[in-house]
Formats: sequence, C-alpha cells, structure tokens
Amino acid sequence: MSGLSIHRKIEENTGLLIFGILFVSAIGGLVQLLPVLNQESLETATENSRLYNAVELTGRDIYIREGCHVCHTQQVRPLIAEVERYGPYSRADEFVYDRPFLWGSKRTGPDLHRLGGKFSDDWHRIHLIDPRAVVPNSIMPAYPWLDERPASAAGNITAKLRALSILGHPYTEDDINNAEADLEGVTEMQALIVYLQMLGTGYSEESGV
Repeated sequence: MSGLSIHRKIEENTGLLIFGILFVSAIGGLVQLLPVLNQESLETATENSRLYNAVELTGRDIYIREGCHVCHTQQVRPLIAEVERYGPYSRADEFVYDRPFLWGSKRTGPDLHRLGGKFSDDWHRIHLIDPRAVVPNSIMPAYPWLDERPASAAGNITAKLRALSILGHPYTEDDINNAEADLEGVTEMQALIVYLQMLGTGYSEESGV
C-alpha cells in the first residue's frame, strides 16, 4: 500500500484520524513532561523559593479565582526583550511552592512575575477599582467588590495550610494555628495587593545562575 493510500485511508476513517491525532499529541506531551519530572530544581527549595504566608496565599487564591492568570503570565523568559522590559528571567526554584503553576501563555496584559515593588499599594488599589484611572488605554475589567469582602471569605486558610504542609510545604504549627488571625480585618483587595507586591521579590541576583 502506497503512502498516499495510507494517508487517504486515515483521512476517510474518522476514528483512525482521531486516534492518530491523540497519539501524536501524547508523544508531544511526554516529550515536554518527562524531563520536568526528573528536574530536581522544580522541587528543591533554595533561597529564591518563597513560602507564601496566609495573606499572600489567600491573595493568590483570589488572583486565580478572578481569572487574572488568564490574561497575565508569570514567567519572564530568557529573551533580551523580556528581560529588559520585566526584569531577570524566571528561575525554576522560584516556583517550588506554587500549586498550581501560573506560568501561562497568553499576554493580554503584561507579565507579572517581577511586579513586586514596582508600584505602591495605593496605585494597585486604584488600578483594581478603576484600571483606566491609572492606565487610560487599559482593557482590564474593574474589581471594586474586592474592597468590600473579607479575605477570610476566600476559603478555609487553616485547612489549606495544613493540606500544603502534608504536601511538603514547611509550614509550622504556629503558621497554621495563626492563619485565621492573620486574615482578621483584611479585605480581599488588600490580600490580592499583598500577593502582587511579593511577586518576584524573593529572587536574588547573587544566587541566580
């Protein structure tokens, strides 16, 4: 059977075509995933690895819940243009305590991995309430309700820290027992800003390679 006949047979058989697509996709997926499974830097904490406190972790959950990761990546690639715009490229050990990873692939908005400290808390608050007040051409939606909801409403932070500690995150009993108290009087807006302000701040040029 010639190559042309095989190709035609596959095109005319829907089931065979779907199987072929899935088979090739699976090979592509394994090529990407298998090396990562054996990459110790993704699971070995260093001085660049930042363990989220109760407020930062809650802010991160709110960030995910509101879909911020859909339009913003958190991965500065080792390309000159990106390093000049965003700062030092992202290192694997910076994501050891990220569950899930928020690297992303779509940049409707700028990458946020090195955002921490670039703007004041007040700037972030105004930006979240009315993005066009500080960035006139912004297409980002507003999130005014975050300023009205308590951060504790975002989920059971004690249970969350305890679950993460089982998975290997080095939270102490004090961290876990004091988590709810750390969120007292904190709004979802404030928690989200605390998270944004710490993004990328754990990286050390001296330890980076």
